Amino acid sequence: AASRLEISMPPVLEVEMGGTARIECNFYIPENASYTYIDWFYVDRSNKQVRLYHITANRVLKDDTDYKTRLSLGEDKALSISSVTLQDARTFMCQVGAGSYGVGENSTELSVYRRLPANPDLCSLLSLPPQIAKCVSKNSFPPPNITWHKNGEQLHAQENQVTIQSTLTRESSGLFTVSSTLYAPVTREDRHSRFHCTVHYWLQGQRHALDSHRVKVNIFYPAEHLKLQVMPSSTLVKEGDNVTLVCEADGNPPPVFTFFKKIQLDEWQELTSLTEPNGVLKLHDVDKSSNGTYRCQSLDLDDMSQIEEDVDLVVNYIEGVHVKMEPSSTLREGDSVMLSCDAYSPVGLKYQWRDEKGRKLVEGNQLFLSNVTFETSKTFSCKVMAPSVPGLEQSKKVSVAVEGKPRIVAISSPLYVRQDEVVNLTCKAIAFPRPTLHWSINGTAHEYMDNQHIASNLTVRVSHDLLRAGAMCRVSNRLGVSEKHIQLLVDQKSTAESQGVIIVAIIVAILVVAVLGAVIYFLHKKGKIPCGRAGKQDITKPEARKDKIVVEVKSDKLSEEAGLLQGANGEKRAAADQVGQSDGTAR
Repeated sequence: AASRLEISMPPVLEVEMGGTARIECNFYIPENASYTYIDWFYVDRSNKQVRLYHITANRVLKDDTDYKTRLSLGEDKALSISSVTLQDARTFMCQVGAGSYGVGENSTELSVYRRLPANPDLCSLLSLPPQIAKCVSKNSFPPPNITWHKNGEQLHAQENQVTIQSTLTRESSGLFTVSSTLYAPVTREDRHSRFHCTVHYWLQGQRHALDSHRVKVNIFYPAEHLKLQVMPSSTLVKEGDNVTLVCEADGNPPPVFTFFKKIQLDEWQELTSLTEPNGVLKLHDVDKSSNGTYRCQSLDLDDMSQIEEDVDLVVNYIEGVHVKMEPSSTLREGDSVMLSCDAYSPVGLKYQWRDEKGRKLVEGNQLFLSNVTFETSKTFSCKVMAPSVPGLEQSKKVSVAVEGKPRIVAISSPLYVRQDEVVNLTCKAIAFPRPTLHWSINGTAHEYMDNQHIASNLTVRVSHDLLRAGAMCRVSNRLGVSEKHIQLLVDQKSTAESQGVIIVAIIVAILVVAVLGAVIYFLHKKGKIPCGRAGKQDITKPEARKDKIVVEVKSDKLSEEAGLLQGANGEKRAAADQVGQSDGTAR
């Protein structure tokens, strides 16, 4: 008895195309031990093992392959493949694991053949030209004549070239039915040819013709040329695109297409899982690793001829985008910093800097920030673009943190208030790290963030002490403290109104005096007022009134009013004497 694990399989198994192949895997394990697992594989065109089955004592797992629907497993673990095709001609392997006795494997080469017909007349039948079309004309009298045409030119019977077979049938009605069948050899060049028949008949002593519709013959021929192209153009493919490789052949029917990718020199990987019917290979979300040479191989099932065509796929990409900040240490207000952006791509690159709102700042891979403040944008973005490849771009963000002690930017001082009034005191500051804000007095505080600022509204009632001392806003972080005083002033609105009334009264008094002076001057001009002392006495001391009337005007306009009284008719001096002798006193 053997002392080790042994596996026996037939080296070659021949199966007729369309039949079922049964591949046995016989194995011997010493001491009648049980197997741990049995795996079935096939070897693809790139010499890679693809698993079909994984069998253990408790379960059987069938892998998802192109063979899945045609596979079955016998009780003796033999592998059966139904509907065998010419593509199944390959190596199948059986691998057995037996625990401590190790792992063993063996293989069988599957050979597929086509049954040749036994009829000896087949050759002579095949030597006849193929039938192109049949033309039938019914119910004619006298019987018509039928001719055949190819691309508009009439065909004539030629030995071993063109054969025309006609039949004439007389119906019970006495009318004739004529049929004509055209046989002719065809080549690849005839795939676009059009054939039709023409019925020639007599009517009232004249010859007439009636054409049938034109037909195209379905001609089978092997492929001679293969075309493989990348959609869209390989020069414009960028990372993230979906790419389609289209393989086209000029054979009819179309051959079987298989796609491969070159791994290394003379080594190709079959891309069965990505291949779709009719010669289409779809690559989703391509990247740098998708670059390389791809091959399409066509197989004509009629004569088993193969044609290959290669194409190079170039995926444009951008990688290694990084941003460098100089200096790299922590920034303080007033510092300057240089941001540099760099990346790699097989094509030319263009750089652009944007702020956190997406607004373009500068073209180029460097951004210089001078005299930075807390208000300086916190986040900047370097946008890397490839102008030659539309849509190929990447971005890298960098945060710029400006640290420093708090800076109070707004405060409600001075603030005009009234005693016992409830008012709001406001203080706003900016800093990084985020500061804390405190008030020197008690009240109801509401603190909030406004963009990058910290703000606080304090609601208090105005007291005598608050009017005297005011309030202090104090903002601090680990880098320092800032504080500002809010001064509260009594609202002077009422006082200002009183002063305004007094000023208006003075102005009215001056106007009254001016009007009075004008009246006196007017009366003097009309002769209503005597020029002597007696006349002036009458004016200033009428008999009916003994009281002394004193008009006192403290104004800079006294000289103007005096000049007004003295300047008429050349009596300047006389008027002055009259005023001096009056009982009334004018100052």
